[in-house]
Amino acid sequence: MNVLLVGNGAREHCIAEALTRSGRVSVYAYGKAKNPGILQLAQHYRQGALNAIQSVVEYANEVKPDFAVIGPDDPIADGVADALLELGIHSVAPLRTVARLESSKSFTRDLVEKYQIPGNPKFKVFYDTKGLADYIRELDVAMGGFVIKADGLTGGKGVKVSGDHLASVEEGEAYARECLEKSGRVVVEEKFIGQEFSLMSFVDGRNVSDMPPVQDHKRAFEGDRGPNTGGMGSYSDANHLLPFLTRKDVEDAHEITVRVAQALFEETGVLFKGIMYGGFIAVKDGVRLIEYNARFGDPEVMNVLPILKTDFVEICEAILAGRLHQLKIEYENKATVCKYVVPEGYPDKPKFGEKIEIDGSKIPDGVKMYYSSVDQRDDGLYLSASRAVAFVGIADTLPVAEQAAEQAVNAVKGPVFHRADIGTEGLIRKKISHMKQVRGH
Repeated sequence: MNVLLVGNGAREHCIAEALTRSGRVSVYAYGKAKNPGILQLAQHYRQGALNAIQSVVEYANEVKPDFAVIGPDDPIADGVADALLELGIHSVAPLRTVARLESSKSFTRDLVEKYQIPGNPKFKVFYDTKGLADYIRELDVAMGGFVIKADGLTGGKGVKVSGDHLASVEEGEAYARECLEKSGRVVVEEKFIGQEFSLMSFVDGRNVSDMPPVQDHKRAFEGDRGPNTGGMGSYSDANHLLPFLTRKDVEDAHEITVRVAQALFEETGVLFKGIMYGGFIAVKDGVRLIEYNARFGDPEVMNVLPILKTDFVEICEAILAGRLHQLKIEYENKATVCKYVVPEGYPDKPKFGEKIEIDGSKIPDGVKMYYSSVDQRDDGLYLSASRAVAFVGIADTLPVAEQAAEQAVNAVKGPVFHRADIGTEGLIRKKISHMKQVRGH
């Protein structure tokens, strides 16, 4: 079979690896830059802008894929799956109307409220400034904090939280006004206190199959400080839980995803086929929903696909055929730690266009390396303005997986940095004790 893969980041490198591991498909890749990892795995690679839908369609016409996998959020929100469907090509990615789950924060909050699904915060969607400052002040006093969310796609950088990014109600109001000017609406909601986790699920429209939960680290600097990024790294545990989560937390999050998938179909008449990725937070009295994404998380995909035992191509076929419930999806009982190497100055003023070198002899056996936003030129690898290379340690325990990832990261030479604390015992212990404090244990 032929499969069309859209996207050129580390997420898509990891997806390409999972597709080719099956031994049943040839991958044809379409991306905006030449990812050296995908280049090695793909039968053919077409370079072009991800928002140039016509170019994707023309390439699909040449390749005639049996199905497509669309990696990033932008082409999904732009309707690439819709355009391919017009050619009779089905995608492991949702159609535009149900992809609003990610592309519009207000759509998701309103949907969850309308269908009385648990997990929502106290929130309001504003279309102008009337009552805006009063509501922010009200949340700050009554709930101990507020969150301002830009409505559209912002690469994980559009959410600002009081106490973390916003020092006062006035700063919150100023950012909310900025969001209103950009997209005509802004979501203002209560601030949750707890520990965040990602629960990604394969969804065929009616059936939901969860992957192991993962914890991502959005903040740029050690100790969870600094600006939000696309994600500096992540970890998952060998027992397919996280050290601060209970089995019930994961079951509650699963139930929310099941009900959201149903609500999407009732609301739109369209089945969501692809990856539904819930950003959840374990709080004092259960689990709440932070947001949904309509694709694999990056870096979280690199914690789950490498330990997937079931044939990924079979899962894709089951999603498209609506028969996920007939497939037993299994994962190895391994801990994983992913660490990203990023350009100096990332995310605000990244150094780009600089050359980096990777010394393969310094990467321990069994560590996975995924290329992200780097450009392969004739004379080597060059940084873009985004994350560069991800390393994933896989082992029976978190400490061993963390040490392997940390060792591998140091194989990269150039103007780069990484978060050395991701997956370490010290940081995880802090998260466990924070959760105990929140839940009064």
